[in-house]
Formats: sequence, structure tokens, C-alpha cells
Amino acid sequence: MKIFDQAKSLELLDRAKKVIPGSMFCPEGGVYGHYSVSALAPGNPIYFSKSEGSKFWDVDGNEYIDYVCAYGPMILGYNHPVVEEAAKEQYAKGNTVSLSAPVMVELAEELVDMVSIADWAFFAKNGADPTNLSVMVARAATGRKKVIVFEGFYHGAAPWMQASGSAGTIEEDQAHVIQVTWNDYAQVERAVEENDGDVACIISSPYHHPIVVDNEMPAEGFWQKIEALCKKKGIVLIVDDVRAGFRADLAGSHEYFGFKPDLVCFGKALGNGYPISALVGTDAFRETITNVFFTGTQFFNAAPMAAALATLREMKKINAPKIMLEIGRKIMDGLVALAKDYGYDLKISGLASMPYLRITNQDAPVLTEGPAAIHKGLHADWISECVQRGAFILDYHNNFISSAHTDEDAQRTWDIADDAFKAVKKKYGDQY
Repeated sequence: MKIFDQAKSLELLDRAKKVIPGSMFCPEGGVYGHYSVSALAPGNPIYFSKSEGSKFWDVDGNEYIDYVCAYGPMILGYNHPVVEEAAKEQYAKGNTVSLSAPVMVELAEELVDMVSIADWAFFAKNGADPTNLSVMVARAATGRKKVIVFEGFYHGAAPWMQASGSAGTIEEDQAHVIQVTWNDYAQVERAVEENDGDVACIISSPYHHPIVVDNEMPAEGFWQKIEALCKKKGIVLIVDDVRAGFRADLAGSHEYFGFKPDLVCFGKALGNGYPISALVGTDAFRETITNVFFTGTQFFNAAPMAAALATLREMKKINAPKIMLEIGRKIMDGLVALAKDYGYDLKISGLASMPYLRITNQDAPVLTEGPAAIHKGLHADWISECVQRGAFILDYHNNFISSAHTDEDAQRTWDIADDAFKAVKKKYGDQY
């Protein structure tokens, strides 16, 4: 099977380094943020030329089945005709205007109808907008300061959300943030008791999907106990559904896991790639959010709202979560079986529509050893071999399945993976 050439991507990267700063993962520059992590991986493409359905093509003309889905926003497929037509029609009428568009009302009505706890909807742009806003609402509603988060969870790049000591942050940014261990209810309860009367909220993703380590579902009854504790103590329960939203249940991931939060944050897949996010909540917080000032020049863009409305309706029409969970499970089961044929244990964790892959024969890399460490070893080499043959998969982060992924994609992915297993078997022999 042909190994892809990346000459044009590398040429562009050289140009980019002169004018675009980097990040801790790509210190030489040219690529920053979360995209810089995959850009550092050997053999990975860096720039795309076009996209369609479940695939994209890089600037060298190589075609990839995309299991990253732009880190989650693509959920119905790139350039989905229904979504694109809705956005196009709204662009023709206007996008950023001095007034809100009627589509904003329609989108809010659709979200309130779809998401089980929602009585209202507030729109923004990035996922960090609703997570920030939700904490402000919780503090305003309770008059309290403390925020409980689970260690290793990601809620955006605002200073209070970052690890203590991160560049550009100060100690005071995390002064009222309490970190607890996922699935350790006793520790959560202890943190609440030690800060009795001063905990404004608990904010969490529906399950643990960090980087570099296996994803972990909630323990039996964990969310139900958290919900009961919050009600007892007057704590606002916030679900950060920015990453997992609509890939488990259209009514919200909380419905999939059987509990009811007060506020839910959406982003990423809400507009199938168009920049839009949302905070939804119960009537109990309607007056509070009315009094919290939070806005942005581009929050009222009408075209992304039209795209989001079309996305929600299309997902409902085809039952997108069911499709994604089923095709995700099929593809992952096939990869696990292939790995076994070569003597490898490929562990899949998390939702089948958001799978994290790890070959367990060799210990997982430790991020503290340096950013480059996550792209070294047996598992990273196998992922790299897959990427260089046309299956774009991440080695350190959960992947994503869309409703555009097909049985044909599954077969091609298995063929690529088989060839990649042969390559790493040749390199490592019986070492693992």
C-alpha cells in the first residue's frame, strides 16, 4: 500500500513558521493550539485542500478517511448539502447585521424542544463561551465562589480552566477551583463538606475523555449521587457537553447516562463545522442569566445559526446518534480483531462514537516527559502508519465518528490498519 508524500504540507509549514507563532507542542511555530499536537506527529498532513463527506484531501492530493472530524465539529459530513444550503440562503439575506435574525428564535425553539432540561438557549461561538458563562450564572445564582472540577477534564482555555502554573496565568485564577478525582464520589462529597455553603457549581463532561489515557465512563450510580448531592446543597450542576454533545443522545448526554443537570454547554457539532455554541438551562436560571452580562460581536451571526438549525433537524431526521454509535462500534470491533491477529491488544474506551484507541502491549507515553513523547512507541507508530496510508486517526486524543462514515469506509480502514500492523510488526518483531 502506498505511503503518502507530504512535500507540499512541509513547504507550507516552512512558510508559516515565519509569520505564525507556535505552541508548547510545536515551538518552532507555524501551527498552534490543539492542531499543533497532531502536526508534530511524524507523517501527519498539516494543510487540507478540500473536504467532502467523511473525507478530506491534503495539499499533496492525498485522500483521508477522517476520524478526527475537526476535533468534533463535523458530525453529518463535510459540505453536507442540507446544512450548506441553509447557510447559503441565510448568507444571501445577511449574516452579521445590526439586528438579530428570525433564525435565532427558531434555533432556540429547536434546542429547547430537543434537549430534555432546556427551557431557554443562549448562543455564542466557541465551547469555552458557554462553559465560562455557565460558571458565571452559577456564581450569580448562588452568591458563592467555589467551582468543583474533575482532574484532567478540559473546559476551555480561559485562565481558571488551565492547570496551575500555566504560562500567562496567576495563582488567583485557580484560587476558587477545587479539583477532585473522577468517579470518586466520596472525594466529591468531602470537597463539598469542607467548603460547605461556598460551592457554586460542579462542572463536568458527561464522562472522562482526557488525553493520553484511557477514557472512563461514570461508575454505576455516580451521576445520580452527584445530582442528589447538588440538590441537597443548592449547588448548580453543569454538564460540559461541548465535545460529546449529540454523539450519544440528541436530548443531551445526560439523558444517555440518566441524570438531570441544571445547565448544559454545547459547541463543536452544533453547527456541523460552523462557529456556534450554546448554553441551555432550566427556568430556575432564566432570571439569573438575564442579569449576567455576556456578549460578543459575532455571537449573533445568522448563517451559523441557520446551519445549526439545519444540523439539528437533519440529526433528528436520521437519528444520527444511533448511526454513529453503530458504525463506530463496527469499525472499532474490526480493528480490535485485526490487532489480535498480530498479537496486539487494541483497547477501545469511551463512546463508540468518540473512541479512544490504545495498543496496550507497551506502556502508554507520559505527557510530562515532553510533548514529543506522545508520538513515540508502538501505538504511536501504528497510528502514524495508518495516517500515512489514508486513515486520519489521533494517537493521543479521543477520535470522532460522524453519520457520514460508511461500511465502505470501514473496509478501507481495516485494509489500511492491516497494512499498518504489518509495518509495526516488521519494526518491533516479537518485542511486544
